[in-house]
Amino acid sequence: MFFTYLRRELRRRRKAALVVASGLALGIALVIVVNSVSSGMWDAQGKVLESLYGLGTDMTVTKAAPPASEGGRERPRFNFDADDGDEAQSSDIVMPQGFQTLASSTVGKVAGQSGVATAVGGLSLSVVKVDGEFKPGQFQPKEGGANGGGGGGTGAPQGEVRGGGAEFDVNSYSVYGTDTAHQDLGPLTSSKITDGRGFKTTETDAEVAVADAAYAKEKKYQVGSEVTIKGTKFEIVGVATADSGDAAANLYVPLKQAQTLSDSKDKVTTVYVQADDSQQIAAVKSAIQKNIPGTTVTTSADLADTVSGSLSTASDLATSVGKWLSIAVLIAAFVVAGLLTVSAVSRRVREFGTLKALGWKSGRVTRQVVGEAMVNGLVGGALGIAVGVAGAYALTAVSPSLTAQLGAAASGPGPGGGGGGGGGGMARVAGGGAQSADKAIEIALTAPISAATIALAVGLAVTGGLIAGAFGGWRASRLRPADALRRVE
Repeated sequence: MFFTYLRRELRRRRKAALVVASGLALGIALVIVVNSVSSGMWDAQGKVLESLYGLGTDMTVTKAAPPASEGGRERPRFNFDADDGDEAQSSDIVMPQGFQTLASSTVGKVAGQSGVATAVGGLSLSVVKVDGEFKPGQFQPKEGGANGGGGGGTGAPQGEVRGGGAEFDVNSYSVYGTDTAHQDLGPLTSSKITDGRGFKTTETDAEVAVADAAYAKEKKYQVGSEVTIKGTKFEIVGVATADSGDAAANLYVPLKQAQTLSDSKDKVTTVYVQADDSQQIAAVKSAIQKNIPGTTVTTSADLADTVSGSLSTASDLATSVGKWLSIAVLIAAFVVAGLLTVSAVSRRVREFGTLKALGWKSGRVTRQVVGEAMVNGLVGGALGIAVGVAGAYALTAVSPSLTAQLGAAASGPGPGGGGGGGGGGMARVAGGGAQSADKAIEIALTAPISAATIALAVGLAVTGGLIAGAFGGWRASRLRPADALRRVE
């Protein structure tokens, strides 16, 4: 009887039921889209961390910056011996990026913290190479003053030196020292080997290198080419293409080789950490900071706070404006559904009054109204899920490109100037101080649909039906058989 009457009443009041269901569907669809976009934003911010630090990295550990009172960093210097005659000069300096390093033993300490699954150390280097030559000046004698005259000269030639100087070309690039025995974590994991091969686990101290594809194209490197870093020749065994289009380094070499090049024996600049549970990242961060003093721990959440650009703007809109807008629309949909249900009950006074006169209890009438409202809610939920999922998939298909800019210290010193000197002297070229750079990364926005989002939509549909049913059931329970008689014409 219940379902028969329910089916008949819903069919008879199709328009009213459709209005209620459509209102709920709009609110539910908006919630699904906003939740999916928010998830996409988190994924995009995770990709920013991944492109900088590598696949699977939950956090990074670096050395805490020294207080400003301790002074700035020492400027790098290049020394050249300038001899008589044309003399080609070449010198390069290799230094850790940021000039801050941690002892390699820190990697083991981090790995021993509760909640840490894997910890791998790496050494980021900046290389500044100066090539050029000194050009000696030309002696120009004075006219008529070759051997002195008149006043009894000393016989020394009279004249001046003109021209000369130095011409140097400055080239800078980045090198990352990777632990070849543990290649499952670190910046190189965000790139794919597209030519040649990657490092072998046994090449812990081999003179081999992997070049970034963009840098290899610029320098015309290929598999088998040789590149010289501070007098050491490395054979390029592979070319890697970054997933995000912006590689973490121009060249990758074994960690021990990087430590030797930069005179940083048993040192690393960064420890890349993967947690056992992504829900415990905050706890792991606190444990590392507490138990390993003098370190700075950066998580994806911390990174998100430093991201600017269209990704940051879109994320703010999704988490603030979008969230509150969806909540407001959802509340309005619930209220409208409740009011429409009350209005429908009020128009059915004769019907419910007659049913009560025939022996229906108030509870049975209320259950009938709640049942109708629940069906409207479920229909609205189904429509809302369909519209919301379609909107999320459409957004994913379009994949609008967002730009994330992460302010960071420059990887190395600025270009230095060159100077000429006389014979036998010592010429110095001092690099400029550290500069500020913005690392810009383009991320394609997606709107993933999760099971939790669908479950939320179903819960909202049921809630909307219950709210509407509660309004209508309350109104129906107050009806009396006498009310039906007053409406009889």
